[in-house]
Amino acid sequence: MREITYEQAATEAIQEEFRRNPRTVHMSTDLAADLQQEFGPDRIRVTPIAENSFVGASIGLAGAGFRTVSNLRMATFGFVAMDQMMNHAAKITYMFGGQAKFPVLYRMTVGAGFSGAAEHSISPYSMFMNVPGLKIILPTTPYDVKGLLKTALRDNNPVISFEHFLLGGMKGEVPEQEYLIPFGKACIRRKGSDVTIVALAKMVYSALDAAEELAARGISAEVIDPRTLVPFDREAVIKSVKKTGRLVVVDEACQTCGAAAEIIAMVTSDKGAFRKLKAAPARVCGLDIPIPFSPPLEKFAIPDAEKIVKATRGVMR
Repeated sequence: MREITYEQAATEAIQEEFRRNPRTVHMSTDLAADLQQEFGPDRIRVTPIAENSFVGASIGLAGAGFRTVSNLRMATFGFVAMDQMMNHAAKITYMFGGQAKFPVLYRMTVGAGFSGAAEHSISPYSMFMNVPGLKIILPTTPYDVKGLLKTALRDNNPVISFEHFLLGGMKGEVPEQEYLIPFGKACIRRKGSDVTIVALAKMVYSALDAAEELAARGISAEVIDPRTLVPFDREAVIKSVKKTGRLVVVDEACQTCGAAAEIIAMVTSDKGAFRKLKAAPARVCGLDIPIPFSPPLEKFAIPDAEKIVKATRGVMR
């Protein structure tokens, strides 16, 4: 099977869906040259640097029967449009009593590891998880980003795709034939029997590296990639924890009020899973600080394989 990059797979998803549906529009402050060359400037719009304006416009277009991709680039830029996303896009179908659909795909990059400093390095998906009405995806591989974006562009609800900045150039197998990935379906990246490691976004790769090192120490780790946060594949995680009896959740985002805490709460509130636990679940998260520019300090602030190994060995005792 051919191998393409994560970024190429994402572009392919948009191209295929734009060819399938002529009532699709793309808006971003950057020119998507390949898209504009094929679909023209009416459908591929270059916007002013005013995220609140074009995010708001995307909601209006959705209400008028279009499907819009709003690429905000970095998630920190999305804070300018929080009112439009959280107070309008998330609630408008409910406010209309379900009589109208507002399909919009918002794309934002997240994560650290490239010395982007505090204002360009953040993983804020837990903020959006707290707002009912938004679907949230975290594609990890080129295969996943294409399949999930295609599903998002056929969904009748607002979907936010958080894509880790450092995954853009990563290569992986992507079939040329049509496929979709359903929301709410996790992927078991590695099977194991001693401990369940649930890892989000780029941390899946750190968790897999940690699992290799743990295997050399005689510890069999099962690595689960949720792929989507809303909806979340609760059954896959519960089933794994009932098997292993131990849970470690890895997330680059800050620890306080994060997705990791919600996943642990979900597991421990399930009586069947709780009875099977042999140790208290552990979190391996980013520090509750703005991400430093300094590469050594940045490395210190976010999880890595070494920290995952340490936390996992802790729950094995």
